[in-house]
Amino acid sequence: MTHVIAGSMHAGLRMKAQSDPSDSELLQAMLAGDEAALATLYRRRQGGIYRFAVQMSGSPGFAEDVTQEVFMALMRDSSSYDPARGPLNWFLLGMARNLMRQRLGRERFYTSLSDEPGDGTGAMIDAASDPLTELARTETIAEVRRAVLSLPQRYREVVVLCELQELSYAEAATVLDCAVGTVRSRLHRARAMLLKKMRSARSEDKAAQTVKTARCFA
Repeated sequence: MTHVIAGSMHAGLRMKAQSDPSDSELLQAMLAGDEAALATLYRRRQGGIYRFAVQMSGSPGFAEDVTQEVFMALMRDSSSYDPARGPLNWFLLGMARNLMRQRLGRERFYTSLSDEPGDGTGAMIDAASDPLTELARTETIAEVRRAVLSLPQRYREVVVLCELQELSYAEAATVLDCAVGTVRSRLHRARAMLLKKMRSARSEDKAAQTVKTARCFA
């Protein structure tokens, strides 16, 4: 896939100039055999898909594989995309989600965290009304990321989409192919679970530090 994309990027130099083609227009051009359109679409959307996959899995390598598989699947069969249901970007995120569920299986997940800059996992919750805001301020990014990764997949999905990817409830519902009410209820439950996990981890850290200090003075 990497070679295909690289070759398409070179072909992009020969693509007829177009001000700002939409994703749908690029998709149609790609289906007509325009490799440059594929390259443009890949450059535009691969970053968001990769960030979603790495935030869901914690594994950059796994996220890279999923991103490549999404575009391979799109090239093989794009007939399932219905523009009436939403933008192509949501469809691609849905494909990434389904691929990950197939590969990860029964609520299993990767916990190998990457500290490399630019992997997209450092963008934390910004909304002042969100109960995670204070935790994000007081705890390290790695701890919050670890707590998110520990959630069951159905709850991790809504946190990544709504909090990290900043999709609306309606947009997340389209990606997950479920009702808006389901997204709301899962996100509410996920936030409560995260708060509990973070507070529990904080208590354990304090207890461990107390034991360590006591040993120093023993």
